[in-house]
Amino acid sequence: MRKYEDTYRHKGLRKKLIDVLRDKGITDENVLKAINTIPRHYFLDSAFDEIAYEDRAFPIAAEQTISQPYTVAYQTQLLQIKPFDKVLEIGTGSIYQATVLVEMGAKVFTIERQKELFDKTKHFIFKKEYPNLKFFYGDGYEGLPTYGPFDKIIITAAAPFIPPKLIEQLKVGGFMVVPVDEGAHQRMVRLTKSADGGYTEETFENFSFVPMLTGKNG
Repeated sequence: MRKYEDTYRHKGLRKKLIDVLRDKGITDENVLKAINTIPRHYFLDSAFDEIAYEDRAFPIAAEQTISQPYTVAYQTQLLQIKPFDKVLEIGTGSIYQATVLVEMGAKVFTIERQKELFDKTKHFIFKKEYPNLKFFYGDGYEGLPTYGPFDKIIITAAAPFIPPKLIEQLKVGGFMVVPVDEGAHQRMVRLTKSADGGYTEETFENFSFVPMLTGKNG
C-alpha cells in the first residue's frame, strides 16, 4: 500500500515550481495558490516522487499523460475561475487539473473515456476533501447535458474541431478553453458563448496534447 507523505522537501519543491510558473507569465494568484497547495506527487507513480515538481509532463496509465504544471496553470488562468463556478472538464486523466479547479472553489464535473483511468477515480485520495468533484465515464464529445449548462468548459486533449454539443452546454457569456489541433501543434483557444448560440474566439500559445478521441475505451 502506497504511503502518501507531503514532506517539507515536497513543499519546498512546490515553491520553486511556483517561481518557475511566475517567470513563465502566470499571474493569477489564485491559480498559483492552488498549485502550491496540491501535492502533485500524489497524482503520479511513486517512481516519479523526486521529480514530480519539474515543469514537465509525465506518463500515467492508458498511454495518457499528466500535463506539465505550466499547461495546467495556463489553461486554468484562461478560464478565470470564480468560486462556485460550475465547470465541465473533458479528460480527467490523473485528476490533477480537476483538483486545481476544485481547490479554487469550482464545482467540477469531469469525464474520462479511458475505463482504466476512470476506475482509478474510485480510489482518489482527496474524495472527502473535495465533495464538489464529480467523476463520469463517457464520451467527452457528448458532454453532460443533464448537468449543464456550465459556466466554464475545459478540454485537456487536442480537439480536431470545436465540439458543437459542448458549445450547447455552455452558458451565455461562459468560457471554453480548448487546444485545437492544427497539425504540427495545438493552438490554445478561448471561446466565449454569445447570446445567439454562437461564440467569439481568442487564440493564444501553441501546446502539445494527446488527441481528443470519440467514444469510450474499455
